[in-house]
Amino acid sequence: MSDAAQPTAAEVRAAAEAVKTALDRHLAAVERRTGEDDQAVYEAFNQLAAAAEAYDELLYDRYDEVTPFEIPAAEDALPPYAGPEEPNGLSVLIRRDYAVAEPQRLLAQAQRVEAAEYDGVGTDTEASGTIHGALGLLFGEFEPDEIASRHKEFGLEEGDSTLWVVAAEEPADPGDWLETPFEQPDPQQVVCRFDVSSVFDDELDDEDEDEEDADDGEDGLDAELDADDESDENAGPRDADRAGR
Repeated sequence: MSDAAQPTAAEVRAAAEAVKTALDRHLAAVERRTGEDDQAVYEAFNQLAAAAEAYDELLYDRYDEVTPFEIPAAEDALPPYAGPEEPNGLSVLIRRDYAVAEPQRLLAQAQRVEAAEYDGVGTDTEASGTIHGALGLLFGEFEPDEIASRHKEFGLEEGDSTLWVVAAEEPADPGDWLETPFEQPDPQQVVCRFDVSSVFDDELDDEDEDEEDADDGEDGLDAELDADDESDENAGPRDADRAGR
């Protein structure tokens, strides 16, 4: 980062003061907690997390230093559930991301679908000749779950995915939400969610590497001890006497 873009010392100091204030507010909210899912505690936690993250960033930008704290970001956690105790309806919201990794494979698959649909007779549109047309053909022909299980056949590469189960007082009437089906749901109505991301795999890989390094260190120590034992067993009387001294 250039010197011109660096925060000032006063800005870093102000961010530190904001963390202190947020800490006091969080402690006060915890002390006044009225139940396990107290909204005030949840809000104070998020404010503390945001203040700590801002301070950490400014501290690093100004002084190339970090804090020892690791506070989960507010958006990573759902708020306490505040939906109906006995939901009569629910919505399952699914998002799956893909990258078009092999466009030619995608086009070839779409051309097969188009040829089978029209019995080999060419069409005026030839939708399979473009990427967006090919995607429309394939997702129109196959169920999303089938595409998820066969994505490599279609030249796609999986990205992140998430599934949210959202509770409702009553089932939606037919056609109610079709015009705006993807409006942000109320997080407090989410019963549960399931996320899949390569980020989690990277974290597990890092943990495995750390464990392997630790094991390698122990193995090296064991090998050294074994070698010492062997040398003691093979040592003559004079060597044994030296070892004893």
